Amino acid sequence: MKHIQTAKSPAAIGPYSQAVASGNLLFTSGQIALDPETGEVVAGGIEEQTERICKNLSAVLEAAGSSLSKVVKTTCFLADMGDFAAFNAVYGKYFSGRPARSCVAVKALPKGVLAEVEAIAEL
Repeated sequence: MKHIQTAKSPAAIGPYSQAVASGNLLFTSGQIALDPETGEVVAGGIEEQTERICKNLSAVLEAAGSSLSKVVKTTCFLADMGDFAAFNAVYGKYFSGRPARSCVAVKALPKGVLAEVEAIAEL
């Protein structure tokens, strides 16, 4: 098992790793819309936050030697299912390989963000 860490994605805000590689799979922690340089939530709505989430997730995947195209499953959390269509519009630009996915609404997310995405990818 190998722990993955990159400065190109926000540092973990708790006792966990950005990702863990085990065998030929990579398991990422959930990524939220934090700017990795400032540690602050990006300005804007669901579209801007989803863009940042996908960039953060991509950075973690690349640090492990994987990529968005090798993602086999994502789990997506939305603070408001009313954002589902707008979230999908941005998500679809990054996940053109159409991995398996679960998407659920949750009561709240860290730092008041609108979405969070975690992934399982091949290495």
